[in-house]
Amino acid sequence: MIYIYSKTLGHFRCSSLLRSTIQKLYALQTHQLSSSLKSISTSTNQHSFTVNYLINSCGLSPKTAISASKKINFKTVDNPDCVLNFFKNHGFSKTQISDIMRKSPKLLLSDPNKTLLPKFQFFYSTGLCRTELAKMVSNHPFILHRSLENHIIPSLTLFINLLHPDDKFITAVKRFPMIIKGYRSATTFSNIEILRQHGVPDSNIVYLITARGSLLNLNPDRLNEVVEDVKKMGFNPSKLQFAIAVQALKWMSKATLKRKMEVYEKWGWSEEETMLAFTKYPWCMTTSEEKIMAVLNFFVNTMGWNPSQIAHHPELLSLSLGKRIIPRCSVLQVLLSKGLIKEPVSQRTLLRSRESLFLKTFVTCYEEAPQLLKLYQGKLDLR
Repeated sequence: MIYIYSKTLGHFRCSSLLRSTIQKLYALQTHQLSSSLKSISTSTNQHSFTVNYLINSCGLSPKTAISASKKINFKTVDNPDCVLNFFKNHGFSKTQISDIMRKSPKLLLSDPNKTLLPKFQFFYSTGLCRTELAKMVSNHPFILHRSLENHIIPSLTLFINLLHPDDKFITAVKRFPMIIKGYRSATTFSNIEILRQHGVPDSNIVYLITARGSLLNLNPDRLNEVVEDVKKMGFNPSKLQFAIAVQALKWMSKATLKRKMEVYEKWGWSEEETMLAFTKYPWCMTTSEEKIMAVLNFFVNTMGWNPSQIAHHPELLSLSLGKRIIPRCSVLQVLLSKGLIKEPVSQRTLLRSRESLFLKTFVTCYEEAPQLLKLYQGKLDLR
């Protein structure tokens, strides 16, 4: 038995067996606690080591470094230093290296000679110069995580062959490096073949790759459906506008397209004018219904413009209401109210001209320039 009753002492006493058991349990718990504390201390030290390295060597902010340290952990600086030196030796600036580590800190664990160098050598062989490659990688470091044999070489070889001898290949890769990440050979080849079968020339396929390369990863059945719809709308597959219309409608359902056309018609556009606008500027259908309503409301009710006029300049609908339309139209209203402008002003000239030309034409040439400029700049902060 563990406890015995002593008449002499009049209370319970622990037997020697219990004392021995308690001592062993205490020793075991002490050892486990010590080990746990040691493990926590080691982990904390390693984490602090990584955070400090990311701050001091990679230029990350403390907050960003702490977040990045959750993805990586290292005990020595040997390999991370080699990675940083690799980027420096290939012409990357401190800012570019910092951007890379902020977006993809796991690259610090890469092998510069076995993993990074072969990819850089291949990129250089395609015609990318050091400056172009540094800019592309700093913006999209995920490229360096892709397999050279399974993704990078197949995808870039495909586009080199398609674009050859056109030097737009470099533009395509710089503009849309996602072709490397999202490359799926079967889908890409199918989509290129679909476009060719419908009469889209390679030059316009080049445009789609250069401007919006993601189209080539669209489900082939969906691409074929969109192409058929665009042809039914009267677009000529041999013309660039056909490719633009396909791009504009690739993710849009027929129900959404119908609603947007109805919004335009509610503001006085005829069905013919709506189709004319779409034909001239397919991107007008990618504008949200809310923005279409807001812009046309301003043009018609505030500026007093005829809706049919806007139908002939559908590109105006893509402009920012707060940063372009309202500020410039406010200047025009003042000029009209003071009689400083008497002849009709082209909406395209007013709203589409570059900033310097707008200021020269509508602001700085008048004695009221200081007031006009103040009004213009004030309106820029409205939205």
